Amino acid sequence: MQVVSNALRVLEEVAARQPVGVSALARELGMPKSTVQRCLGALRDAGWIRPAGGELQRWMVTTKLLAVGRLAGSELGLRDVALPVMEEVRRRTGETIHLMVPEGDTVVLIERLETAKPLRIVLPLGKGLPLHASANGKAVLAASPPEFIDRYIAAGLDRFTETTIVDEGTLREELALVRRRGYATNAGEWRSDIAAVAAPALHGRYRPFASLSISTPGARMPEELRPEYGRLIAEAATDISEAFRDA
Repeated sequence: MQVVSNALRVLEEVAARQPVGVSALARELGMPKSTVQRCLGALRDAGWIRPAGGELQRWMVTTKLLAVGRLAGSELGLRDVALPVMEEVRRRTGETIHLMVPEGDTVVLIERLETAKPLRIVLPLGKGLPLHASANGKAVLAASPPEFIDRYIAAGLDRFTETTIVDEGTLREELALVRRRGYATNAGEWRSDIAAVAAPALHGRYRPFASLSISTPGARMPEELRPEYGRLIAEAATDISEAFRDA
């Protein structure tokens, strides 16, 4: 793991100081020259850096980083499109609104608008949540390709609270319900003090690219309120899907 960390640090420093040589990198990073040299060789072989002007002594990044930057830019574009929709949902509910994106076997929080109420649940940006034990996760999982769902379930369903769904049949029934009504719910399945409703934003069938949720302390989302919030968040997620497609 340290090898990967060192290589990423070297890559970041090359990007910030290019063109730059081994001695300068070692000095700035506080690494031995031999370690920096090995990292540079690995980054060169992987296509992330190249010699500056054909000189092996000084290095600069390649256009491969631009492709990664474009992906990050699309996430920023998603925020721009989603924020007005999130603002409207917060105005109508007075609760915290979360925007998450799928990443592997999790959904990751990339934006939030917090409630003004003194009792609130605060999740840090970048926090990843399990697909089977969160409203955002179930919304994304229900909209995913069947083979992805099969692989996810086969890997095992971890328990987080007493109400976490860890039975395959029960989870499949839950995902079918999410697809029928257009939104997912969570009543303390990841953390016992959190309740939420969420809906996926879609590029098309089996292509969820984000999810949107209303998240509250458990006591503020009783059973009878969830359908109202669910319909609201499903409409909002559809608005994001359409707006992002047209952006």
